[in-house]
Amino acid sequence: MYNGRVTVAGPADVHELGHLVVSKLAVGPYNNNTYLLRDRVSGSQVLIDAAAEPDRILELIGPEGIDLIVTTHRHPDHWQALAAVAEATGAPTAAHVLDAPGIPVTTDLLLVDGDQVFVGECALEAIHLVGHTPGSIALLYDDPDGPPHLFTGDCLFPGGVGKTLSPEDFESLYGGVVGRIFDPLPDETWVYPGHGWDTTVGAERPQLAEWRERGW
Repeated sequence: MYNGRVTVAGPADVHELGHLVVSKLAVGPYNNNTYLLRDRVSGSQVLIDAAAEPDRILELIGPEGIDLIVTTHRHPDHWQALAAVAEATGAPTAAHVLDAPGIPVTTDLLLVDGDQVFVGECALEAIHLVGHTPGSIALLYDDPDGPPHLFTGDCLFPGGVGKTLSPEDFESLYGGVVGRIFDPLPDETWVYPGHGWDTTVGAERPQLAEWRERGW
């Protein structure tokens, strides 16, 4: 049974959905999560955040290769393995247009809010959330057979939103997370963060007022 409680140097945990298989691997000194998504029908694969330890990520990908590498934001702990994985697989890269200049690997696909990337027939929608960085994105998979699945990078974790450096950035990120995630999405929405264990929208919703009060 999948729970997403992976540890660095430990095995991947695999979430078997109806159309999509999500493999979660913890890598590197900052306990980053990298996610490999595979379409069950076509075998197409997409990687979210080639964060560190390229050899382990390439082992997870396997000989089938990948069609795209998406970087959720420009902070270095989320792209330490990007150059090596892109070179080894030949896969194009994607990131939000505002964060791409801060990623020292050429971004082939410049994303903006509402853009979709595809894992075979499975669509992921980019949700632009400003505050942790100018171009942070979450990726939403609206599973036709179950609750939505949301890959949040460093914008949302169990217990709070991501780190911000000013009150203005916090208000932007908090408002975006509430308006773009908590307001439209059901409690059953599964949340896959950029670090640490998974959560759900419903598990975090009761804490929203506390997050606003503390300002982080």
